[in-house]
Amino acid sequence: MTATTAFREGMRRTNGAPVLLAGMCILTLLLALPLALALRAMLEAHLGSSLVAEQVASRADYQWWQEFLFQAAGLGTTFVPSIIGFGAVLRNLDALLDNREMATTIAGVTTGWLLIWSFLSGGVIDRLARSRRTRAHHFFAAAGVHFWRFLRLGIVALLVYSFLFGWVHPWLFDDLFGRLTGDLTVERTALLIRLAGYVIFGAVLIFFNVVFDYARFRIVVEDRRSAIGAIAASWGFFRRHFARVIALYLLNGAAFAVLAAAYGLLSPGAPGAGVTMWIVLLLGQAYIVGRHYLKLVFYASQTSLLQSALAHADYTAAPAIEWPDSPAAESIANANPIGP
Repeated sequence: MTATTAFREGMRRTNGAPVLLAGMCILTLLLALPLALALRAMLEAHLGSSLVAEQVASRADYQWWQEFLFQAAGLGTTFVPSIIGFGAVLRNLDALLDNREMATTIAGVTTGWLLIWSFLSGGVIDRLARSRRTRAHHFFAAAGVHFWRFLRLGIVALLVYSFLFGWVHPWLFDDLFGRLTGDLTVERTALLIRLAGYVIFGAVLIFFNVVFDYARFRIVVEDRRSAIGAIAASWGFFRRHFARVIALYLLNGAAFAVLAAAYGLLSPGAPGAGVTMWIVLLLGQAYIVGRHYLKLVFYASQTSLLQSALAHADYTAAPAIEWPDSPAAESIANANPIGP
């Protein structure tokens, strides 16, 4: 299977699992809702019944916005102008590349999301690997079976990413960058050096992301119990199929770039009242749905590539999980036959 074929197969499998997409969107909404309500209370308390409240309700008022941020604390500090439209995409990318700290509340919600996703992703990958409809009890049974294996894998991934962002990133962008640009007088050269640093650090992140992703897929597809064994097997697969794995990763990355570019072109600036406000809201929600869809395509395409390379494209090692009969039905089935 080529990378292009795997990507098309990933789209086919994702299109056949609309419940997964709907579930991811609902889960995201439920996790974000408490933060939205808390931020709404902060804004309401700061505006009160003043004339500024009427102005803010009709259009974006940057003077008030700066005043609010000056006195804000905790969650309120995240309510910045860059959260509007495409600015949020660039802000998240900047936070990743420059290793910016999250607000405590956002970090807590992110941790909760990662734990929930560690549980659900076992069922998601199992559903995409089987490429057929499964019942809810089968989905959650698969999620529960693989949760503890994914949790052990997540601990290893946490140690690796903590080392990368805690030691490699500061050394690359603070120490080394400072030594290379200390005597420079041309700003363009310094920019090129920093861009080279982003490329190097991004390549390292992609490498470990690929290894840990395929470790998850091997745990599910081959019913592996050892996280270390799955990582070793994932590295072996990556090494043997380097070109196809990277090509597929780039295809998925290009799909996300197209989505982000379309969102950037269509999303207006600061929303006003009426139709414009609803357009901004609907475009933002469409972008979130698109991101979730591409995440499922990402998982499904990589899983299909792994299955085809291991010669069991229609096979998942874990047996089909059957819901047991009720005790009454089981007792009837196991009862001794009554003779004449």
